Amino acid sequence: MTSIPRNDLSIYDRVADQWWSDEVRWVRTLKNLVPGRLAWFGRHVDWTDKDVLDLGCAGGFMAEALVTKGARVTGIDPAEDAIEAARSRATLVGQEIQYDVGVGEALPYEDAAFDAVVCVDVLEHVSDLTQVAAEVARVLRPGGMFLYDTINRNPVSRLATITVAENILGLLPKGTHDPELFIKPKELVRELTDASLVAGPQTGLGPRGINRKGDFVFGPLPLKSLIYMGIAKKPEGPK
Repeated sequence: MTSIPRNDLSIYDRVADQWWSDEVRWVRTLKNLVPGRLAWFGRHVDWTDKDVLDLGCAGGFMAEALVTKGARVTGIDPAEDAIEAARSRATLVGQEIQYDVGVGEALPYEDAAFDAVVCVDVLEHVSDLTQVAAEVARVLRPGGMFLYDTINRNPVSRLATITVAENILGLLPKGTHDPELFIKPKELVRELTDASLVAGPQTGLGPRGINRKGDFVFGPLPLKSLIYMGIAKKPEGPK
């Protein structure tokens, strides 16, 4: 039996031309996650007139939502076709969003360029988590916020994401995730602390209902056993 390649990031380019069409179920799932994420993130940051980096933006779901909250948004992702789809979408709807091709381990931005960095559905895919955390800290301004979500590493999350979501329900393409790259909450807090960020609260993220298309809608949950969200802050520094 041929093994399935894991952490297959090519999936984002393969569906780039359908990203905003609502025709691909797993892409709709990513879109449906955005309101639940922002509902919790918005408790911790006022987006108005903030310079925000959407790290791992893919086709631009989160970036577009952040603009509607009043932020000035830059998006970055290694998937070139997805970035082109995001640029086309921004032009179509008249939004000013800068989209760049790049990776979190080497962000092409100056120090202290952003008030906030948002990073969702990304950290469990990166090649060097320590370097990504260091780059996030570098591009944040003093007092800036890092807002993220990722997948916990345990038997429950492996069952839910690989066996159920990929293999049974088809909510994700097979090979999307490598469960060995999932991150325990305490591990992520340690990485953020080592990057000189002050880790804040975390909470779970998961299904809260089903919409008319039969897709899950999402929101904050008390349990962090599967997906969890969190925030961290760059210290203000000396006055």
